[in-house]
Amino acid sequence: MGSGHQPGRVPGHRLGPGFGWLWAAFGTSALGTWLAFGAFPLIAVHVLHAGPAEVAVLASVGAAVGAAVAVPLGPWVEFRRKRPVLIAMDLVRCAALLTVPVAYALGVLTFVQLLLVSVAVAAADIGFRAASGAYLKTLLPAKDLLTANARLESTTWTTTIIGPPLGGAAIGLLGPMATVVADAVSYLLSALGIRATGGHEPEPRRRAAARPRARDLLDGWRYILDDAALRPLFFNTVLFNGLLMATQPLMAVLMLGRLGFTPWQYGLAFAAPSIGGLLGSWLARPLVTRYGRYEVLIAAGALRALWPVGLAFVGPGTGGLALVIGVEFALIFCCGVFNPVHATYRLDRTATDRAARTLSAWSVTTKASTALLTALWGALATLLGLRPAIGLAGVLLLATPLLLPRRATATAPAPAPETEAARNRR
Repeated sequence: MGSGHQPGRVPGHRLGPGFGWLWAAFGTSALGTWLAFGAFPLIAVHVLHAGPAEVAVLASVGAAVGAAVAVPLGPWVEFRRKRPVLIAMDLVRCAALLTVPVAYALGVLTFVQLLLVSVAVAAADIGFRAASGAYLKTLLPAKDLLTANARLESTTWTTTIIGPPLGGAAIGLLGPMATVVADAVSYLLSALGIRATGGHEPEPRRRAAARPRARDLLDGWRYILDDAALRPLFFNTVLFNGLLMATQPLMAVLMLGRLGFTPWQYGLAFAAPSIGGLLGSWLARPLVTRYGRYEVLIAAGALRALWPVGLAFVGPGTGGLALVIGVEFALIFCCGVFNPVHATYRLDRTATDRAARTLSAWSVTTKASTALLTALWGALATLLGLRPAIGLAGVLLLATPLLLPRRATATAPAPAPETEAARNRR
């Protein structure tokens, strides 16, 4: 779709070597993450003999505290070149993860260290997401962003399909520490790939010699809430993701406990449907080309909310397993279409000199709200039961399409980037 497009080639097919290296780095780190999926809970249980409460703390508090620690990262990232920040975040995650096998080898690994590492990785994840979105916006022209986001989305679902089975096999043969090492190495390889992107990155509008002001910490949220289209999309995605993820621990207890599914059946129920995400990401651009970006955003955003309520009716045996796979496939397919369109739309709506702060605020809120809703739904399951709690989340999800942007606001022009300079003069 760029200047190198030739007759007969698919528009957007070649995005240049810079994006190629970025894509490879993303895929490598994503694969490492999924290889190590579930490694920390296994280490906590089998190595440190942690109980259910400690495992829950590791999953929820680590992410919530990591989100809080990451709040200052938005302004910090905004006024720096993004490629060095991406490399730094990869190296932070690599170093933090490597402390775990080293401490284990020395016989000094503790639960507190696992918790601190999870906080560091969660905070670095947010910093990386903020910088990567802003970097992509400078690396490619706006017309290529949907193609790029669709490729990144398809990579996410591909690694989701192949990573956990490979990681499970590695854990069975070598133990969970091997997958933690693999995850750490993947971040090192990602850093090398990002370094290879090369090219010239524009200097940020304001130099970061001075320390950020306290009010700068809220800039991302102010920008989102002031934009008539970003605001409803923000609330929609935060609520959708939080409610969806809040039911995952409940589904694990329901399927592995009361319904008697084996671990491999449980893994199959949530890994196989990821093929739907891969198909959806492949179709995102053709659907936008045919029907329009706004139409696809609204349709996919509404359709993805229809399916989760079905999980409350899962029963035992083959029929129950087929129901979970069917519901998850439909849900993930819709998410596979929605996510790259949403990511592109959000970047287009966001001024270049606000991208890092906006994406950081978005990620911080998503992680924090997910942790809060997960804890809340655990309490609701205790009070109401597993199925009513899962069903309640599904019913609330049915209302989330009401928060999607209306056409009038969705097609309005994005705020001009000069507003940052104007605000600095105040």
